[in-house]
Amino acid sequence: MNTPIKVMLVEDNPEYRAVVALALEDETDITLLSQFGTAEIALRSLGNATNYQKPDLILLDLNLPGMSGIEALPYFSEALPETRVMILTQSDREEDVLQAISNGADGYLLKSSELGGITGGIRNVMAGGASLDANIARLVLDNLQHRLPKSEEETTLTKRELQILKLLAEGFVKKEIADQLNIGYSTVDTHVSNIYEKLEVRNAPSAVSQAFRKGLLNDQQD
Repeated sequence: MNTPIKVMLVEDNPEYRAVVALALEDETDITLLSQFGTAEIALRSLGNATNYQKPDLILLDLNLPGMSGIEALPYFSEALPETRVMILTQSDREEDVLQAISNGADGYLLKSSELGGITGGIRNVMAGGASLDANIARLVLDNLQHRLPKSEEETTLTKRELQILKLLAEGFVKKEIADQLNIGYSTVDTHVSNIYEKLEVRNAPSAVSQAFRKGLLNDQQD
């Protein structure tokens, strides 16, 4: 049996923490490792944490007392470079979304999402996918497409890399991409690593955001 995904929840609302805890309680492949009301306390807890006590994924609210979620993102990335961070917030402001992704968030979900969307988002992010609320993704991609100048469409990505990047933008994870393109998972993994390196990013949401900023996906057709 695979080891459950260890989740840290950083959320200042105790009632919502209880809701998330209840949602994760019956999931055999996800366990709520810890929960905190502020980013500062969460970060301090990592100082003497053993490997078992370190989360695989952090569910992070943006509107926190003291240090905000966006401000805390780089600190979590520095303390836990292998840990994924998924934003779970009420804010659907485009500025918050773009800033969170630019600061290294691996996903962005709204608290209005169904609880199944949260657990699915956790699995998606841990599988290497980009977990974005559907409305948020559409808002961000539409906005980026409309304001990108055509002069930024130069790229060093190969045709296959662009094809895989487009599927990442549509929310597919590596295994699904491998099945859809009829190629090996390890081949997809290598292409994705090359995409991240060329775009100088560390995760799928950042790669998609950077690609639209550069105009790489504007002319990609299904």
